[in-house]
Amino acid sequence: MLKINRLLFLALLSALVTASCTDLEEDLNGDLTLAQAQEIQEVGALLNGAYRNLDVFQTQDRIWAMMEHSGDAVMGPTRGTDWDDNGIWRQLHTQSWDATHPMVVNTFNELLEGVFNASNVLLFNPDAQQAAEARYLRAFYMFYVNDLYGQVPFRDNLENLLDAPVVLSEREANNFVISEIEAIINDLPDAAPAYQASKNAARALLAKAYLNRGVYGNRSNPSFDAADMDKVIQYADAITGYSLANPYFENFIPGNENSPELIFTARNIQGTRAGNVRSRWMMTLHYNQNPSGWNGFATLADFYNQFEDNDTRRSFPAADLGIGIEDNSGINAGFLVGQQFDKDGNALSDRKGNPLAFTPEVALFETGDNLEITGIRGIKYLPDFANNAAELPDNDYVLLRYADVMLMKAEALLRKGDAEGARTLVNDLRAARGATALATIDENELLAERGRELWWEGHRRQDLIRFGKFLDAWAEKPATDATRLLFPIPEIALSANPNLKQNPGY
Repeated sequence: MLKINRLLFLALLSALVTASCTDLEEDLNGDLTLAQAQEIQEVGALLNGAYRNLDVFQTQDRIWAMMEHSGDAVMGPTRGTDWDDNGIWRQLHTQSWDATHPMVVNTFNELLEGVFNASNVLLFNPDAQQAAEARYLRAFYMFYVNDLYGQVPFRDNLENLLDAPVVLSEREANNFVISEIEAIINDLPDAAPAYQASKNAARALLAKAYLNRGVYGNRSNPSFDAADMDKVIQYADAITGYSLANPYFENFIPGNENSPELIFTARNIQGTRAGNVRSRWMMTLHYNQNPSGWNGFATLADFYNQFEDNDTRRSFPAADLGIGIEDNSGINAGFLVGQQFDKDGNALSDRKGNPLAFTPEVALFETGDNLEITGIRGIKYLPDFANNAAELPDNDYVLLRYADVMLMKAEALLRKGDAEGARTLVNDLRAARGATALATIDENELLAERGRELWWEGHRRQDLIRFGKFLDAWAEKPATDATRLLFPIPEIALSANPNLKQNPGY
């Protein structure tokens, strides 16, 4: 008789407690047969649980920190005694992490939890669409495990959890993601809310997997096969029914589920549930602003200076977004630099009484009277004042959107030698954002445009690696070697699975 071990049973029980009132009489110290579990478990609850694992993308640490703090657009300075955290933010910025770094460990575990929970759905007789959604989510989590760590422990079948998972190499894992999504795309809905996997979400993920295919297994010297670039273009062209949001920050406001640009999101419901999307404004706003933030992260001056003055992605009046921010706060959307004000126009001060005027200059260690004000702050997601006190805002967290698809297609065209086609797409995007048209385009300019469009959205590390810039020196970060192109495998994972091998250099 096939049995599910206690670990799996506890996972099932957790889903039942949160989504069902079914009474259980089984002894928790015993075993549960698969047939018994299938009788008591509602597959929709398990699928919802697999979607909830997307919350790992929303926090100010985990994936976002690994993708952004390791790049050239975010710094987490230590401000006196604030934000030291045993140096974890400095280590990300200087690319000096090791296998014990908490982001490295926790992200690995939580992404693989998502893989497990998505696979678990498949044990419980889902219908064709439910199975397709679960397999999409599993591929989505696996894509990020592979991107960060270069190998993916994987069980195709959860019926036996005693054997260690096999480990897919970089190329194998990416090829699996591609084959999996292509296999299930026809069973996904044609149209669905952005928080649900759909055919267009599948096409966007396929475009990203094909675009990065030449990176995996060859990160120091990526190659971009014309056939892979054709696939990027094919899947990008197949995505229909979307347009660029106007204004740009409509993508990130409370109620952003109405944006015409969002393809795949992590769902947050006002006043009911949220996956810590509020961290996006709390992590950067000063204590004396509204909302009262954590006074942490800033962007680098060199990154900020890549924006034109009239580019709406850099700065946009919050009052023009129609969500009432101006009734509660003096902040605007975009980057905050210079003197800050309250909702009535009064100049704010820091906790020492100095003018709260954010400076472009910022260092990893800040001391003295100005330590609270250094660094340009970024407000991409706009606060939901209706629910901020309850910490349950209504901003859905953006994972895939149409502008990214446009830029992926432009990159594929450029890599195939069609610079004019790439420039046309990029200029269409720039026109919608109030920026002037580019006269020419090359890889450096395309990377810069991805930075301007997708700033602080969790893509920067992946983009820098693909364009060969991730190891370069920038503000307080020295040039680094190729070992930094992958994060290490956590030591505890190596101990648990002999099929895993530590990445070179760790």
